Amino acid sequence: MKDQRIMMSLTLANLCIMIFVLFHQGGTVAASSPATVLRARGLEIVDDRGKVRASIQILPEGPARAADGRVAKDGHVYPETVILRLIRPDGRPSVKIATSEEGSGVSLGGGVDPAYVVLGSQGGDSTLALTDKDGRRQLIKP
Repeated sequence: MKDQRIMMSLTLANLCIMIFVLFHQGGTVAASSPATVLRARGLEIVDDRGKVRASIQILPEGPARAADGRVAKDGHVYPETVILRLIRPDGRPSVKIATSEEGSGVSLGGGVDPAYVVLGSQGGDSTLALTDKDGRRQLIKP
């Protein structure tokens, strides 16, 4: 009989503790607040297949390079540049926004190569270059 009283008392105590925990959690559960600043050396956004579709990079100062990575023969050295690229599904960048100490520019590529528009400002001069799908180019300066 004494064992039954102890078991009943423990069961009742457990029930009270369970009710207290269930109904007294201190309000609603909230996610942690978002970070106010994201700090990184670069950012890449990828699609469902893992292909990079947008990026922000800081390109270091250095010589001009050809597409295959070889240093260009003209000897021009580019300053450090920050560039934002929006990339088509086929991997080609269609939108580029870049800035450096020399100037800034926006490039908008068309769906057909080599059609594109480049708006730039460099060394106190501004230009608008239009290129159509046949490679014909028109340069507009103030």
